[in-house]
This record gives sequence, C-alpha cells and structure tokens, in this order.
Amino acid sequence: MCGRFAITLPTDAMARLFAARPANGLPKVPNVDVRPTTDVHVVVSGEDDRRLVAMRWGFVPHWATSLSDGPLLINARAETIAEKPAFREAARQRRCLIPASWFYEWTGEKGHKQPWKIAPVGEGPLALAGIWQGWGAGGDRVATCAIVTCAANDALQALHHRMPVVIGAEDWPLWLGEAGHGAARLMVPASNGVLNFEKTDLV
Repeated sequence: MCGRFAITLPTDAMARLFAARPANGLPKVPNVDVRPTTDVHVVVSGEDDRRLVAMRWGFVPHWATSLSDGPLLINARAETIAEKPAFREAARQRRCLIPASWFYEWTGEKGHKQPWKIAPVGEGPLALAGIWQGWGAGGDRVATCAIVTCAANDALQALHHRMPVVIGAEDWPLWLGEAGHGAARLMVPASNGVLNFEKTDLV
C-alpha cells in the first residue's frame, strides 16, 4: 500500500517536468510527510493541455453522503480496480499522476515500527498512478484521488507485499488517456532496479 509520501520538487519545476499548467492554491512544498485527507499535487490531462492541480487524497465515490462516509479510500488495488463500483469508471476515464519524491513503508511490531524511505534510483520524482473523482455540488465540489497499488516487486517484498504503481515518463501519455487505450498493462510492479530503500526517522 502507500499511506504516506514526500514531495520536495518546487511547483514550477513540477509543472515543467510534466508539461502541465499549474493551478492556483497548490499545496506547499517541500512536504516530507504527506498524509491522507490532505491536498496533494495531481497531474491531469484536459482537452487542450495538462494541468497540475490540488486534490484531496482519499477517493470519495459519487454516492457518498459526506467526505467521511464509508472507509478512507487512499489506495485502489490494480487487480480489482476495473471491477469495483467505486473505482471502475474513474479507472477508465479519470486517471492521473501523483508526483512523489519518495514514499514510506513500516516494518516491525506495533509500537516499535521502523519507517523506511523508498526513493527512485537517480533523478526523481516518481509519478505514481492515480485515479480521481469529483464529489459534491456547486461551490462545495471537491476533487478527490487515490493511488493505484499492485503486488510489490521482489526487492520490496521484505518491507510490504504491496507497492504503488510507478509510471515511467514514456508511459505518462498512455496513463493519462492521451495515447489511446491499453493503460491496464502499466499496472505492474516497478523493476527491481528502479527504487532504493533505507531506514529513516519519520514518526
């Protein structure tokens, strides 16, 4: 799974990297402890261009009666995303990229858990596969998102059995719906050499 992550890239650099037009009111950076229910940076593809926007991390289905109605859907499993009523339409029509400098996992017993920082090898940031959903009406409408996860690769199995889906730059157009169909093939574990992990002191 992916329950906390970091983003340290400045907003203007993020916009250039993804060739996206930045919106107003984006979250402050750097933030080395991005948590669920807070606003995160999200790249979406519009009719004419890409946009870098803020969305609430925690996907809210359109039928929810409030933002806190039901379980907190911060992750969507790649294996079932096309079948789950909450996610299937978004998986087809509303895919996004969520920039992250690194993400975290924990190992050990409750009360003595060790946090691990999982970061890209070489230049970053990571582009995590996401889906999004608007919830509410009028001025109260909120854009919400979830990170797509898959089985962990061999290197990360020692930390957790799940990991976020990482989309390589060459596949950004396909995931964002700019390059036709076939995005499902991207929902696989990252290769073993793509990520490094090390102990950290995040609490």
